[in-house]
Amino acid sequence: MSDAAAILESPPPERPKLQTRDFAIIFGVSMATAMGNTGLQSVLPTIGRRIGIHDELVSAIFSLSALLWAFSSPFWARMSDEWGRKPLMLIGLSGFAVSMTLCGFVVSAGLRHLAAPMIIFGLFLLARAIFGLFGAASNPATQAFVAERTRPEDRTQSMSTLAGAFSLGTVIGPVVAPLFILGALDYAGPLFAFAGIAVVMLVVVVRFLKEARPAARAVIDPGQAEVSTAPGKKPTPLWRDQRLIPFLIYGFLVATCQTAQGQTLGFLIIDKVHQQLPDLNPRQILKVAQEYIEVAMVAGAIAGLLAQWGLIRMFRMTPKQLLRWGAGLAALGNVLVAVSPDYALAVVGYAISSLGFSFARPGFTAGASLSVPMKDQAKAAGAIAAVNGVNVILAPLAVSLYHFNGPAPFLVNGAVLLGLLVFAFRQPLLSTVGTSPSSDEDALAATLERSDEG
Repeated sequence: MSDAAAILESPPPERPKLQTRDFAIIFGVSMATAMGNTGLQSVLPTIGRRIGIHDELVSAIFSLSALLWAFSSPFWARMSDEWGRKPLMLIGLSGFAVSMTLCGFVVSAGLRHLAAPMIIFGLFLLARAIFGLFGAASNPATQAFVAERTRPEDRTQSMSTLAGAFSLGTVIGPVVAPLFILGALDYAGPLFAFAGIAVVMLVVVVRFLKEARPAARAVIDPGQAEVSTAPGKKPTPLWRDQRLIPFLIYGFLVATCQTAQGQTLGFLIIDKVHQQLPDLNPRQILKVAQEYIEVAMVAGAIAGLLAQWGLIRMFRMTPKQLLRWGAGLAALGNVLVAVSPDYALAVVGYAISSLGFSFARPGFTAGASLSVPMKDQAKAAGAIAAVNGVNVILAPLAVSLYHFNGPAPFLVNGAVLLGLLVFAFRQPLLSTVGTSPSSDEDALAATLERSDEG
Protein backbone atom coordinates (compact mmCIF):
# COMPACT_ATOMS: atom_id res chain seq x y z
CA MET A 1 0.00 0.00 0.00
CA SER A 2 1.34 3.43 -0.95
CA ASP A 3 1.91 6.16 1.61
CA ALA A 4 -0.87 8.21 0.01
CA ALA A 5 -3.32 5.30 0.26
CA ALA A 6 -2.39 4.72 3.90
CA ILE A 7 -3.07 8.33 4.70
CA LEU A 8 -6.40 8.22 2.91
CA GLU A 9 -7.50 5.14 4.88
CA SER A 10 -6.35 6.47 8.25
CA PRO A 11 -8.74 8.68 10.23
CA PRO A 12 -8.09 12.39 9.72
CA PRO A 13 -6.29 14.12 12.57
CA GLU A 14 -8.40 16.30 14.79
CA ARG A 15 -8.36 19.95 13.77
CA PRO A 16 -6.83 22.09 16.55
CA LYS A 17 -9.33 24.49 18.06
CA LEU A 18 -8.93 28.24 18.02
CA GLN A 19 -8.78 29.25 21.68
CA THR A 20 -10.22 32.61 22.70
CA ARG A 21 -6.98 33.77 24.33
CA ASP A 22 -4.92 32.79 21.29
CA PHE A 23 -7.28 34.62 18.95
CA ALA A 24 -7.13 37.70 21.17
CA ILE A 25 -3.33 37.69 20.90
CA ILE A 26 -3.45 37.21 17.12
CA PHE A 27 -5.96 40.06 16.98
CA GLY A 28 -3.61 42.26 19.00
CA VAL A 29 -0.68 41.50 16.68
CA SER A 30 -2.69 42.57 13.62
CA MET A 31 -4.14 45.62 15.36
CA ALA A 32 -0.74 46.88 16.56
CA THR A 33 0.64 46.77 13.02
CA ALA A 34 -2.46 48.47 11.60
CA MET A 35 -2.30 51.20 14.26
CA GLY A 36 1.28 52.01 13.41
CA ASN A 37 0.87 51.96 9.65
CA THR A 38 -2.31 54.05 9.52
CA GLY A 39 -1.04 56.36 12.25
CA LEU A 40 2.08 56.96 10.17
CA GLN A 41 -0.03 57.40 7.05
CA SER A 42 -2.18 60.03 8.79
CA VAL A 43 0.79 62.23 9.73
CA LEU A 44 3.05 61.55 6.76
CA PRO A 45 1.60 64.21 4.39
CA THR A 46 2.20 66.86 7.07
CA ILE A 47 5.68 65.49 7.83
CA GLY A 48 6.56 65.54 4.14
CA ARG A 49 5.48 69.14 3.65
CA ARG A 50 7.19 70.25 6.88
CA ILE A 51 10.48 68.68 5.80
CA GLY A 52 10.13 69.69 2.16
CA ILE A 53 9.77 66.25 0.55
CA HIS A 54 7.70 66.25 -2.63
CA ASP A 55 4.26 64.61 -2.39
CA GLU A 56 5.07 61.80 -4.86
CA LEU A 57 8.21 60.96 -2.89
CA VAL A 58 6.19 60.85 0.32
CA SER A 59 3.98 58.14 -1.14
CA ALA A 60 7.08 56.37 -2.50
CA ILE A 61 8.26 55.85 1.09
CA PHE A 62 5.49 53.26 1.39
CA SER A 63 6.11 51.88 -2.11
CA LEU A 64 9.55 50.34 -1.56
CA SER A 65 8.52 48.68 1.70
CA ALA A 66 5.36 47.38 0.01
CA LEU A 67 7.37 45.92 -2.87
CA LEU A 68 9.68 44.18 -0.42
CA TRP A 69 6.61 43.01 1.53
CA ALA A 70 5.17 41.46 -1.65
CA PHE A 71 8.37 39.59 -2.51
CA SER A 72 9.10 38.41 1.03
CA SER A 73 5.57 37.31 2.01
CA PRO A 74 5.61 33.97 0.10
CA PHE A 75 9.02 33.19 1.62
CA TRP A 76 7.77 33.90 5.14
CA ALA A 77 4.65 31.81 4.42
CA ARG A 78 6.87 28.82 3.57
CA MET A 79 8.99 29.43 6.64
CA SER A 80 5.89 29.47 8.83
CA ASP A 81 5.21 25.89 7.71
CA GLU A 82 8.73 24.89 8.73
CA TRP A 83 9.28 27.00 11.85
CA GLY A 84 5.71 27.42 13.09
CA ARG A 85 3.37 30.42 13.16
CA LYS A 86 4.54 31.93 16.45
CA PRO A 87 8.23 32.47 15.46
CA LEU A 88 7.10 34.27 12.31
CA MET A 89 4.88 36.60 14.35
CA LEU A 90 7.88 37.44 16.50
CA ILE A 91 9.98 38.21 13.43
CA GLY A 92 7.23 40.43 12.02
CA LEU A 93 6.71 42.39 15.23
CA SER A 94 10.47 42.84 15.70
CA GLY A 95 10.84 44.14 12.15
CA PHE A 96 7.97 46.56 12.68
CA ALA A 97 9.39 47.88 15.97
CA VAL A 98 12.90 48.38 14.59
CA SER A 99 11.58 50.06 11.44
CA MET A 100 9.32 52.47 13.33
CA THR A 101 12.12 53.40 15.75
CA LEU A 102 14.51 54.20 12.91
CA CYS A 103 11.80 56.15 11.08
CA GLY A 104 11.29 58.18 14.25
CA PHE A 105 14.97 59.17 14.36
CA VAL A 106 14.93 60.05 10.65
CA VAL A 107 11.84 62.25 11.05
CA SER A 108 13.43 63.98 14.05
CA ALA A 109 16.51 64.78 11.96
CA GLY A 110 14.36 66.02 9.08
CA LEU A 111 12.23 68.32 11.23
CA ARG A 112 15.40 69.85 12.67
CA HIS A 113 16.80 70.25 9.14
CA LEU A 114 19.95 68.34 10.04
CA ALA A 115 20.22 67.14 6.43
CA ALA A 116 18.87 68.00 3.01
CA PRO A 117 15.30 66.79 2.29
CA MET A 118 16.51 64.23 -0.29
CA ILE A 119 18.94 62.69 2.22
CA ILE A 120 16.15 62.46 4.78
CA PHE A 121 13.96 60.89 2.11
CA GLY A 122 16.60 58.25 1.34
CA LEU A 123 17.10 57.39 5.02
CA PHE A 124 13.33 57.25 5.55
CA LEU A 125 13.04 54.90 2.57
CA LEU A 126 15.66 52.53 3.99
CA ALA A 127 14.20 52.58 7.51
CA ARG A 128 10.75 51.77 6.17
CA ALA A 129 12.21 49.02 3.96
CA ILE A 130 13.06 47.03 7.10
CA PHE A 131 9.34 46.72 7.76
CA GLY A 132 8.78 45.50 4.20
CA LEU A 133 11.40 42.76 4.56
CA PHE A 134 10.72 41.53 8.08
CA GLY A 135 7.34 42.97 9.09
CA ALA A 136 5.75 40.85 6.36
CA ALA A 137 6.46 37.69 8.36
CA SER A 138 3.54 38.08 10.76
CA ASN A 139 0.70 38.52 8.25
CA PRO A 140 0.66 35.07 6.59
CA ALA A 141 1.41 33.48 9.96
CA THR A 142 -1.63 35.03 11.67
CA GLN A 143 -3.96 34.17 8.78
CA ALA A 144 -2.73 30.58 8.58
CA PHE A 145 -2.95 30.21 12.38
CA VAL A 146 -6.63 31.15 12.28
CA ALA A 147 -7.47 29.24 9.08
CA GLU A 148 -6.12 25.90 10.26
CA ARG A 149 -8.05 26.19 13.53
CA THR A 150 -11.48 26.96 12.05
CA ARG A 151 -13.95 24.86 10.12
CA PRO A 152 -14.65 25.89 6.52
CA GLU A 153 -18.19 27.00 7.38
CA ASP A 154 -16.87 29.30 10.12
CA ARG A 155 -13.85 30.64 8.28
CA THR A 156 -15.45 33.68 6.66
CA GLN A 157 -16.65 34.90 10.05
CA SER A 158 -13.25 34.31 11.64
CA MET A 159 -11.42 36.03 8.80
CA SER A 160 -13.76 39.01 8.95
CA THR A 161 -13.19 39.30 12.71
CA LEU A 162 -9.44 39.17 12.14
CA ALA A 163 -9.81 41.80 9.41
CA GLY A 164 -11.65 43.85 12.05
CA ALA A 165 -8.32 44.12 13.85
CA PHE A 166 -7.04 46.13 10.91
CA SER A 167 -10.13 48.35 10.96
CA LEU A 168 -9.89 48.90 14.71
CA GLY A 169 -6.23 49.76 14.30
CA THR A 170 -7.11 52.30 11.62
CA VAL A 171 -9.56 53.89 14.07
CA ILE A 172 -7.08 54.04 16.94
CA GLY A 173 -3.93 54.92 14.97
CA PRO A 174 -5.00 58.33 13.58
CA VAL A 175 -6.77 59.20 16.86
CA VAL A 176 -3.83 58.52 19.17
CA ALA A 177 -1.08 59.72 16.82
CA PRO A 178 -1.62 63.43 17.66
CA LEU A 179 -1.45 62.61 21.38
CA PHE A 180 2.21 61.70 20.95
CA ILE A 181 3.18 64.87 19.06
CA LEU A 182 4.92 66.17 22.13
CA GLY A 183 7.59 68.81 22.77
CA ALA A 184 10.97 68.05 21.28
CA LEU A 185 9.72 64.81 19.71
CA ASP A 186 7.26 66.74 17.54
CA TYR A 187 5.89 64.56 14.70
CA ALA A 188 8.42 61.81 15.44
CA GLY A 189 6.64 61.09 18.73
CA PRO A 190 3.88 58.89 17.23
CA LEU A 191 6.46 56.72 15.48
CA PHE A 192 8.35 56.02 18.71
CA ALA A 193 5.03 55.32 20.46
CA PHE A 194 3.93 52.78 17.85
CA ALA A 195 7.31 51.06 18.10
CA GLY A 196 6.75 50.76 21.84
CA ILE A 197 3.31 49.21 21.33
CA ALA A 198 4.86 46.61 19.00
CA VAL A 199 7.43 45.74 21.69
CA VAL A 200 4.62 45.21 24.21
CA MET A 201 2.85 42.84 21.78
CA LEU A 202 6.15 41.05 21.21
CA VAL A 203 6.38 40.29 24.93
CA VAL A 204 2.72 39.15 25.00
CA VAL A 205 3.29 36.70 22.11
CA VAL A 206 6.46 35.30 23.71
CA ARG A 207 4.82 34.72 27.07
CA PHE A 208 1.22 33.81 26.33
CA LEU A 209 0.76 32.42 22.81
CA LYS A 210 0.96 28.63 22.89
CA GLU A 211 1.46 26.86 19.59
CA ALA A 212 1.36 23.11 19.38
CA ARG A 213 2.31 22.29 15.81
CA PRO A 214 -1.02 21.26 14.22
CA ALA A 215 -1.04 17.78 12.73
CA ALA A 216 -3.44 19.07 10.07
CA ARG A 217 -0.55 20.80 8.35
CA ALA A 218 0.82 17.45 7.28
CA VAL A 219 -2.45 16.10 5.93
CA ILE A 220 -2.47 15.21 2.23
CA ASP A 221 -5.67 16.38 0.63
CA PRO A 222 -7.61 13.36 -0.74
CA GLY A 223 -8.26 15.09 -4.03
CA GLN A 224 -4.58 15.78 -4.53
CA ALA A 225 -2.84 12.79 -2.95
CA GLU A 226 -1.69 11.34 -6.25
CA VAL A 227 -0.36 14.64 -7.49
CA SER A 228 1.37 15.48 -4.21
CA THR A 229 3.27 12.19 -4.02
CA ALA A 230 4.08 11.67 -7.70
CA PRO A 231 7.86 11.25 -8.18
CA GLY A 232 9.50 14.35 -9.61
CA LYS A 233 6.24 16.29 -9.53
CA LYS A 234 6.91 19.92 -8.68
CA PRO A 235 4.31 21.94 -6.78
CA THR A 236 2.35 24.44 -8.84
CA PRO A 237 4.01 27.89 -8.69
CA LEU A 238 2.10 30.36 -6.58
CA TRP A 239 1.15 32.68 -9.45
CA ARG A 240 -0.05 29.80 -11.67
CA ASP A 241 -2.28 28.10 -9.13
CA GLN A 242 -5.71 28.10 -10.79
CA ARG A 243 -7.40 27.91 -7.39
CA LEU A 244 -5.91 31.24 -6.32
CA ILE A 245 -5.54 33.30 -9.50
CA PRO A 246 -9.10 34.80 -9.53
CA PHE A 247 -8.79 35.83 -5.89
CA LEU A 248 -5.31 37.29 -6.44
CA ILE A 249 -6.52 39.35 -9.42
CA TYR A 250 -9.50 40.63 -7.46
CA GLY A 251 -7.41 41.25 -4.33
CA PHE A 252 -4.64 43.08 -6.17
CA LEU A 253 -7.03 45.47 -7.90
CA VAL A 254 -9.10 46.12 -4.78
CA ALA A 255 -5.99 46.75 -2.70
CA THR A 256 -4.59 49.01 -5.43
CA CYS A 257 -7.76 51.12 -5.44
CA GLN A 258 -7.86 51.33 -1.66
CA THR A 259 -4.21 52.35 -1.48
CA ALA A 260 -4.61 54.94 -4.23
CA GLN A 261 -7.53 56.49 -2.38
CA GLY A 262 -5.80 56.40 1.00
CA GLN A 263 -2.53 57.88 -0.29
CA THR A 264 -4.24 60.79 -2.07
CA LEU A 265 -6.85 61.55 0.60
CA GLY A 266 -4.47 63.47 2.86
CA PHE A 267 -3.27 65.72 0.06
CA LEU A 268 -6.86 66.29 -1.12
CA ILE A 269 -7.88 67.41 2.38
CA ILE A 270 -4.88 69.71 2.75
CA ASP A 271 -5.70 71.35 -0.58
CA LYS A 272 -9.41 71.71 0.25
CA VAL A 273 -8.54 73.37 3.57
CA HIS A 274 -6.26 75.75 1.69
CA GLN A 275 -9.11 76.59 -0.72
CA GLN A 276 -11.69 77.09 2.02
CA LEU A 277 -9.39 78.95 4.46
CA PRO A 278 -7.05 80.96 2.22
CA ASP A 279 -6.19 83.46 4.98
CA LEU A 280 -4.30 80.89 7.08
CA ASN A 281 -0.53 80.62 6.80
CA PRO A 282 0.98 77.30 5.60
CA ARG A 283 1.70 76.04 9.13
CA GLN A 284 -1.86 76.75 10.27
CA ILE A 285 -3.28 75.07 7.16
CA LEU A 286 -1.30 71.90 7.91
CA LYS A 287 -2.47 71.90 11.52
CA VAL A 288 -6.16 72.27 10.62
CA ALA A 289 -5.84 69.77 7.77
CA GLN A 290 -4.23 67.21 10.11
CA GLU A 291 -7.31 67.32 12.32
CA TYR A 292 -9.58 66.86 9.29
CA ILE A 293 -7.47 63.95 8.01
CA GLU A 294 -7.87 62.22 11.37
CA VAL A 295 -11.65 62.70 11.29
CA ALA A 296 -11.85 61.28 7.75
CA MET A 297 -9.73 58.24 8.57
CA VAL A 298 -11.70 57.53 11.74
CA ALA A 299 -14.97 57.75 9.77
CA GLY A 300 -13.61 55.25 7.26
CA ALA A 301 -12.37 52.93 9.99
CA ILE A 302 -15.71 53.01 11.82
CA ALA A 303 -17.40 52.05 8.56
CA GLY A 304 -14.97 49.16 8.30
CA LEU A 305 -15.78 47.98 11.81
CA LEU A 306 -19.50 48.21 11.02
CA ALA A 307 -18.92 45.88 8.09
CA GLN A 308 -16.57 43.37 9.70
CA TRP A 309 -18.02 43.15 13.19
CA GLY A 310 -21.65 43.95 12.42
CA LEU A 311 -23.07 43.40 8.96
CA ILE A 312 -20.97 40.38 7.94
CA ARG A 313 -21.88 38.53 11.12
CA MET A 314 -25.49 39.72 11.26
CA PHE A 315 -26.27 38.51 7.75
CA ARG A 316 -23.70 35.67 7.73
CA MET A 317 -22.41 36.94 4.41
CA THR A 318 -20.54 34.49 2.19
CA PRO A 319 -17.37 35.33 0.25
CA LYS A 320 -19.44 35.52 -2.95
CA GLN A 321 -21.67 38.22 -1.44
CA LEU A 322 -18.73 40.08 0.07
CA LEU A 323 -16.90 40.23 -3.25
CA ARG A 324 -19.93 41.76 -4.99
CA TRP A 325 -21.07 44.21 -2.33
CA GLY A 326 -17.47 45.22 -1.67
CA ALA A 327 -16.68 46.23 -5.25
CA GLY A 328 -20.02 48.01 -5.73
CA LEU A 329 -19.90 50.12 -2.56
CA ALA A 330 -16.22 50.99 -3.00
CA ALA A 331 -16.95 52.18 -6.56
CA LEU A 332 -19.81 54.40 -5.33
CA GLY A 333 -17.66 55.92 -2.58
CA ASN A 334 -14.82 56.79 -4.94
CA VAL A 335 -17.19 58.54 -7.34
CA LEU A 336 -18.58 60.60 -4.45
CA VAL A 337 -15.07 61.68 -3.44
CA ALA A 338 -14.33 62.61 -7.05
CA VAL A 339 -17.37 64.90 -7.36
CA SER A 340 -17.24 66.30 -3.80
CA PRO A 341 -17.28 70.12 -3.78
CA ASP A 342 -16.16 70.26 -0.15
CA TYR A 343 -14.55 68.33 2.67
CA ALA A 344 -17.84 66.94 4.09
CA LEU A 345 -18.92 64.98 1.00
CA ALA A 346 -15.37 63.71 0.55
CA VAL A 347 -15.55 62.20 4.05
CA VAL A 348 -18.92 60.59 3.29
CA GLY A 349 -17.51 59.12 0.08
CA TYR A 350 -14.43 57.85 1.88
CA ALA A 351 -16.59 56.19 4.55
CA ILE A 352 -18.72 54.42 1.91
CA SER A 353 -15.58 53.29 0.12
CA SER A 354 -14.18 51.96 3.38
CA LEU A 355 -17.38 50.03 3.97
CA GLY A 356 -16.99 48.44 0.54
CA PHE A 357 -13.30 47.64 0.97
CA SER A 358 -14.10 46.10 4.37
CA PHE A 359 -16.49 43.71 2.64
CA ALA A 360 -14.09 42.97 -0.22
CA ARG A 361 -10.96 42.20 1.82
CA PRO A 362 -12.38 39.38 3.98
CA GLY A 363 -14.24 38.23 0.87
CA PHE A 364 -11.14 37.47 -1.18
CA THR A 365 -9.11 36.42 1.89
CA ALA A 366 -11.68 33.85 3.03
CA GLY A 367 -12.38 32.83 -0.58
CA ALA A 368 -8.70 32.08 -1.19
CA SER A 369 -8.52 30.13 2.06
CA LEU A 370 -11.59 28.06 1.15
CA SER A 371 -10.24 27.35 -2.33
CA VAL A 372 -7.24 25.33 -1.09
CA PRO A 373 -6.84 22.34 1.27
CA MET A 374 -5.50 22.67 4.79
CA LYS A 375 -1.92 21.90 3.83
CA ASP A 376 -1.85 24.96 1.56
CA GLN A 377 -3.25 27.54 4.00
CA ALA A 378 0.12 29.24 4.50
CA LYS A 379 0.59 29.36 0.73
CA ALA A 380 -2.78 31.07 0.28
CA ALA A 381 -2.06 33.49 3.13
CA GLY A 382 1.34 34.34 1.64
CA ALA A 383 -0.22 34.99 -1.76
CA ILE A 384 -2.85 37.31 -0.28
CA ALA A 385 -0.21 39.14 1.77
CA ALA A 386 1.88 39.59 -1.38
CA VAL A 387 -0.91 41.19 -3.43
CA ASN A 388 -1.79 43.40 -0.46
CA GLY A 389 1.79 44.68 -0.53
CA VAL A 390 2.77 44.95 -4.17
CA ASN A 391 -0.12 47.28 -5.02
CA VAL A 392 1.44 50.15 -3.06
CA ILE A 393 4.19 50.58 -5.68
CA LEU A 394 1.51 52.26 -7.83
CA ALA A 395 0.67 54.85 -5.16
CA PRO A 396 3.06 57.53 -6.52
CA LEU A 397 1.25 57.28 -9.86
CA ALA A 398 -2.05 57.96 -8.10
CA VAL A 399 -0.57 61.02 -6.37
CA SER A 400 0.85 62.28 -9.69
CA LEU A 401 -2.53 61.76 -11.32
CA TYR A 402 -4.15 63.71 -8.47
CA HIS A 403 -1.82 66.67 -9.05
CA PHE A 404 -2.63 66.54 -12.76
CA ASN A 405 -6.38 66.40 -12.16
CA GLY A 406 -7.89 66.21 -8.66
CA PRO A 407 -10.88 63.91 -9.34
CA ALA A 408 -8.99 61.64 -11.78
CA PRO A 409 -7.59 58.96 -9.39
CA PHE A 410 -10.98 58.52 -7.75
CA LEU A 411 -12.76 58.23 -11.10
CA VAL A 412 -10.21 55.67 -12.28
CA ASN A 413 -10.80 53.74 -9.04
CA GLY A 414 -14.55 53.81 -9.67
CA ALA A 415 -14.13 52.41 -13.18
CA VAL A 416 -11.79 49.62 -12.01
CA LEU A 417 -14.11 48.65 -9.16
CA LEU A 418 -17.14 48.51 -11.45
CA GLY A 419 -15.13 46.17 -13.65
CA LEU A 420 -14.42 44.02 -10.59
CA LEU A 421 -18.13 43.93 -9.80
CA VAL A 422 -18.76 42.38 -13.22
CA PHE A 423 -15.79 40.04 -12.69
CA ALA A 424 -17.23 38.88 -9.35
CA PHE A 425 -20.51 37.96 -11.05
CA ARG A 426 -19.03 36.22 -14.09
CA GLN A 427 -15.87 34.45 -12.88
CA PRO A 428 -16.82 30.83 -11.94
CA LEU A 429 -14.84 30.49 -8.69
CA LEU A 430 -15.75 33.97 -7.43
CA SER A 431 -19.42 33.38 -8.18
CA THR A 432 -19.60 30.00 -6.39
CA VAL A 433 -17.22 30.23 -3.41
CA GLY A 434 -19.06 30.25 -0.11
CA THR A 435 -22.38 28.95 -1.44
CA SER A 436 -21.91 25.77 0.59
CA PRO A 437 -19.23 26.49 3.17
CA SER A 438 -19.16 23.05 4.79
CA SER A 439 -18.07 21.39 1.55
CA ASP A 440 -16.26 24.17 -0.26
CA GLU A 441 -12.79 22.65 0.01
CA ASP A 442 -13.88 19.38 -1.62
CA ALA A 443 -16.26 20.97 -4.11
CA LEU A 444 -13.73 23.46 -5.41
CA ALA A 445 -11.10 20.75 -5.76
CA ALA A 446 -13.55 18.64 -7.74
CA THR A 447 -14.49 21.58 -9.96
CA LEU A 448 -10.84 22.26 -10.77
CA GLU A 449 -10.18 18.58 -11.41
CA ARG A 450 -13.05 18.44 -13.92
CA SER A 451 -11.87 21.61 -15.65
CA ASP A 452 -8.33 20.17 -15.92
CA GLU A 453 -9.68 16.95 -17.46
CA GLY A 454 -11.69 19.02 -19.95
